[in-house]
Amino acid sequence: MSTRILWADDEIELLKPHILFLQEKGYDVSTTNSGAEALDLIEDNHFDIVFLDENMPGLTGVETLERIKSKYPGLPVVMITKSEEEAIMNDAIGSNISDYLIKPVNPNQILLAIKKNLENRKLVSDKTSMAYQQQFRQIGINLSVSLDFDEWVDIFRQLVYWELELSKSQDENLREIFLMQKAEANNVFCQFIEENYIDWLKGHTDNKPVLSHTVFRDKCLPILKSETNAFIILIDNLRFDQWKSIQPMVERLYRVEQEDIYCSILPTSTQYARNAFFAGLMPGEIQKKYPQYWIRESDEGARNKFESELLVEQIKRLGASIPFNYHKILNLTAGKKLLGNLSNYTNQKLNVLVYNFVDMLSHSRTEMEVIKELAETEAAYRSLTQSWFEHSPLWEIIRQLAEKKIPIILTTDHGSIRVNHPTKVIGDKNTNTNLRYKTGKNLQYNPKEVFDVRHPGDIFLPHDNVSANFIFAMENRFFAYPNNYNYYVNYYRDTFQHGGGSLDEMLIPLVYLKAK
Repeated sequence: MSTRILWADDEIELLKPHILFLQEKGYDVSTTNSGAEALDLIEDNHFDIVFLDENMPGLTGVETLERIKSKYPGLPVVMITKSEEEAIMNDAIGSNISDYLIKPVNPNQILLAIKKNLENRKLVSDKTSMAYQQQFRQIGINLSVSLDFDEWVDIFRQLVYWELELSKSQDENLREIFLMQKAEANNVFCQFIEENYIDWLKGHTDNKPVLSHTVFRDKCLPILKSETNAFIILIDNLRFDQWKSIQPMVERLYRVEQEDIYCSILPTSTQYARNAFFAGLMPGEIQKKYPQYWIRESDEGARNKFESELLVEQIKRLGASIPFNYHKILNLTAGKKLLGNLSNYTNQKLNVLVYNFVDMLSHSRTEMEVIKELAETEAAYRSLTQSWFEHSPLWEIIRQLAEKKIPIILTTDHGSIRVNHPTKVIGDKNTNTNLRYKTGKNLQYNPKEVFDVRHPGDIFLPHDNVSANFIFAMENRFFAYPNNYNYYVNYYRDTFQHGGGSLDEMLIPLVYLKAK
């Protein structure tokens, strides 16, 4: 079916050459010389796009536009006018026009307007598909050679870029190819982690990444020393692709001075990774140095109750003098309360804000069918995060900080991965419940399917029992007990989990933002 165009202009007879040009290109063009007749034609016929003269007798172009949009808000309308007056342009733009052309127009301008509004998605899709196909081979070659951490970061950035671009594509086959390549990258990355992680922590190599327990010292502190005041905003469980999805919003108010990717420690869970961030120590070192601030796996209660106290101790050990306020937002009420009191804190040298929504979204998606429906795919999960951010108190907090020209360090503690492949594990009643890592005594499992650390001290983790060890699910695996195996596998498959090793869990953003 050919594209149907309605062109309304009181001098339509003078536009015959343009009409013939479009018809030769295969478009079905209807014409009228009044706004009133245009409305009647739209009422009785289907049109894909409308070209509307701004200066017509009777109903003006702007008045016609308003009536079209009130009834058919999705119908693209291109306004054409002789006038370049700003007020007329503002009126038209305020009525949600799709494009704006100044007379005299040439046929190619009209053709471009059609393609931009009706064929843009397909054109972008085709161009994206071709570009990824060219990049696919190079990424594959890079995955076949030995990579260091910085090279892995480069590959991950490329993968996230293509994941976001291909989510706009209409080519399902190419998206499937991308998912296969990302799965291959995850497989190779997890081998890389198993081969290098212990050496990083023990200092056996100079080429080690910034990790959870060194990121405040290495990345945050130099920024804080250069600024009069600043906010650190830590959004729990924010993946790098989720940051990229909200970045365009943030960039309305802030420019990105620096965008780093650092490496979360294992387990990639709040208790371990976020405590390490605030303490500047690995979890086993926290337990030894500050036992009063460490909550064991077997203990009841929240496991991140002492983040403020741990940060005080880290700043003291670093020999810095940085007074700060600490805020933890666990629900909408707390977010609104902080927003209402924000002016009381903006003169402080540092404010640390922990915002715990994305993590709740991840857990809710597992437990609530409606969230599963809303976030069925990775793209939908990003979209839901973006929608939350746009309407959250956090966005309003960022807007007010921008007005006061207060810089922000935006970061997270770990990411998450959509799990698909179950791995059987057997443990006693004291084994922890996380689906991506297990710790306990007498764990039984297939050693080929896990990253097995027999001695937790090797990776500076605490252990409640001398015979306890840690195992980590790698790639997109998750742990399931043999009891009611099929039920739990079906329940947790395709949910977003964290705690183990994968690109999306371990390679996470730290972004330095300066107000525009």
